This record gives sequence, structure tokens and C-alpha cells, in this order.
Amino acid sequence: MKFSSNKRTGFALLISVLTVYSCGTADRTPCTQTTVSVEAPQSEVTSLKQYLDAQKIKATADKRGFFYTIQSAGSGAKPTACSTVTVNYTGKLTNGTTFDSGNDVTFGLDQLILGWQEGIPLIAPGGRITLYLPPSLAYGAQDQGDIPANSILVFTIDLLAVL
Repeated sequence: MKFSSNKRTGFALLISVLTVYSCGTADRTPCTQTTVSVEAPQSEVTSLKQYLDAQKIKATADKRGFFYTIQSAGSGAKPTACSTVTVNYTGKLTNGTTFDSGNDVTFGLDQLILGWQEGIPLIAPGGRITLYLPPSLAYGAQDQGDIPANSILVFTIDLLAVL
């Protein structure tokens, strides 16, 4: 079979897309557990701290630049970066607007935003945590639907199960 230059290019592009797609949807097991090494810039941490102070929220600072409050620690084994978790959650902007929520939702922890990857393992099943995330540990400089770029996000998360 003889292909013209344009057909060869199109065929090569199709093969490339199929290869990338198949790699992206392949079974992710085994997961390589890594520690998130991203730290929020000091300017984001300062803005987040100002928000917490203005709202009179007492939260624990994490060295990577997010803050959290644990309402309930839960019991049992805590998740790792490679865990699949089932959660109830609500995500809000600092003005109180809810931008997302879900009940009985299951995620691979390694597929979530950095703040969740680091925050959820602080509790065990049955636990509840509120995460206060600077932009660089959430969605950064990208608009995400109803979330404006560079937003501080507040998530209340109930960890139902570690699978």
C-alpha cells in the first residue's frame, strides 16, 4: 500500500494518538509511591494565612504550604499515595461559594490535586478533614470551570474507605 505524504503524516498521527491514549488508560498498577515535593510559594502561603486569620480559623500548617484542621482522625490504616479512596467532599471558594461536591466518590489518590494527595493521608477511614489549599497545590493559574485561576480552595473531606 502506497501512502502520500499527507496520508503518511495522518496515519503516523493516528498511531501516536492511539499509543498515547492506550498508555493513559492502562492499568496503573503497580503505583510508584512518591512524596509530593511541591511547596507553595511564600506569597501564596502568606495570602492563605491572611484568609485564615481574617476568618479566625485555627488550622495546622503543613511544610508544603497548605493548612488543615482534623475534625475526626478516623481509625484503621491511613491511605498512601497509591491508595484508592472513597470520600464525601465539598469544595468551596474563600467567598463561600460551593464549586463542587460529591458523595461516595472513589478516586485513585495519585490522580488528584497535590493538596488532596498530601492532605487525605493525614486521616483514616471515618475521619474528616478540612484542607485549605493555596493555588499551587490545587489548580494553580488555570481556570477550572467555576474555579477562577489562582484561587485558594477549601475542601471538607470525609474519608469513607481506603480500598
